[in-house]
Amino acid sequence: MANKSSGGGDRRGSGSRQTTVKLRTARGRTASSQRWLQRQLNDPYVAESKRLGYRSRAAFKLIEIDDRFKLLKKGQRVVDLGCAPGGWTQIAVQRVGAPDKGQVVGLDILPLDPISGAELLLADFTEAEAPELLKAKLGGPVDVVLSDMAASSTGHRKTDHIRIVMLAELALDFAFEVLAPNGVFVAKVFLGGSERDLLNPMRQAFRQVRHFKPPASRSESAETYVIATGFRGRPETAGEADPEPEEEG
Repeated sequence: MANKSSGGGDRRGSGSRQTTVKLRTARGRTASSQRWLQRQLNDPYVAESKRLGYRSRAAFKLIEIDDRFKLLKKGQRVVDLGCAPGGWTQIAVQRVGAPDKGQVVGLDILPLDPISGAELLLADFTEAEAPELLKAKLGGPVDVVLSDMAASSTGHRKTDHIRIVMLAELALDFAFEVLAPNGVFVAKVFLGGSERDLLNPMRQAFRQVRHFKPPASRSESAETYVIATGFRGRPETAGEADPEPEEEG
């Protein structure tokens, strides 16, 4: 197990030994639910998130992103879009020192229990009033916009890809409105060829744009994260396509 001292606590590495846990009974469960439960029971990130009191294993994705790119700093103001059940919000609170030094505001369509140090809003981000609610709560520019939003899976990979890119585009448009100079934008995407409309304006608006798949992201998942740093301001037009963003991982 690797020891992370920068706000993330201990994190279980891929080389750690773990005894395989088997389901005691499959009665009443579908094959897919059996596979999901078996995976959960034997996932070291799930076990470690429970041990550390994180709301979800997704907390480790943000830990790994921030450990690599050093995005979150004490005193920053952070927006967490699609924050339920709250794992990313918890890490953001730890790393920016909210509420004493920084500010973290989370929003989700699903209700969630309060998180110490964070301000939470219950709203659908795709509705017009949601961005305005966030702006009113923030009261000024922010340093980081995080988006781990994902639409419910249809089982059709191309459709799911289009839907998650649409959410990332909405998050990016919001980031253009609220980010302070040199701000940061992080969003989940599924790589699939239709994210050009997302990446072109992002490359113009930020000094650097990279893709990163954190180790905590399951290998079979198509998800990755786009990391944009050094906000320069909203681009006037999308323009021509620039070279593909740098891959890290």
